[in-house]
Amino acid sequence: MTQSDRPEPPDGDGSAAFLRCFGKQMKLFREQAGLTQPQLGEQVGYGADHVASVERGRRIPKPEMIDAVDGVAKAGGVLSAMKEEVARARYPAFFRDAARLEAEAVELSAYDTHIINGLLQTEEYARAAFTMWRPLLDEDTVEERLAARMARQALVNRHPAPMLSFVIEEPVLRRPIGGKGVLQGQLKQLLLVGRRRNVEIQVMPLDRDDHAGMEGPFTLLVPKGGEQVAYIEGQGRSSTVTAREEVRAIAARYGIIRAQALTPRESLAFIERLLGEL
Repeated sequence: MTQSDRPEPPDGDGSAAFLRCFGKQMKLFREQAGLTQPQLGEQVGYGADHVASVERGRRIPKPEMIDAVDGVAKAGGVLSAMKEEVARARYPAFFRDAARLEAEAVELSAYDTHIINGLLQTEEYARAAFTMWRPLLDEDTVEERLAARMARQALVNRHPAPMLSFVIEEPVLRRPIGGKGVLQGQLKQLLLVGRRRNVEIQVMPLDRDDHAGMEGPFTLLVPKGGEQVAYIEGQGRSSTVTAREEVRAIAARYGIIRAQALTPRESLAFIERLLGEL
């Protein structure tokens, strides 16, 4: 895809307008520093086309590029100060508020029915998942979404460590997204992360004849200093539930789902068996 036919970022929440504004500021600092696009690109390690695309608001720059441009163009920290907002634009519009809540979470509980949770995915698995989106995502968008997903995983290693709980349906662990090799790597990742003290991974096996998760996947989050909320997503749409009674009902449902699933220890043993079958 050429620079001219790359689609504009969605502007439903003002992200496209913000990226264009950021690009104009970057261009202004570059010109004040007496640099052409090729000259700036050479100094920060990117091509002139890449610089031009960022300045037009058509491409979302990585945090390291923003810092590099800020230094070379002598922006005095102005560009770097906008890194967080620029990074938010990497997410699809329906997920941006949830990404903010997730980054602030001290507790997170997720029930997943179709795909491994993004916080647990390997880069290969995540890339395979993004390439399967319909309508198809262009390559630049895949790379932007992939970088954003990998950055989210800082939550798992954050200090102080948040309490993380995941219940995953058995078919999700058997579905070879990206191929057998990718699935093997993903199962190994689950075993690695699942042994962390702040992480509990549970498997909901297929043989359960009583199942409280019939209404589909969801995530529960407790932001620092805030009350628990629920996040529900599907078909490019999402809903953040804040009403106490609704959140309480979803939290109660999650408790039942956890009780019906294999224990964390049984689940890791189950995943090890699956890995041995591949």
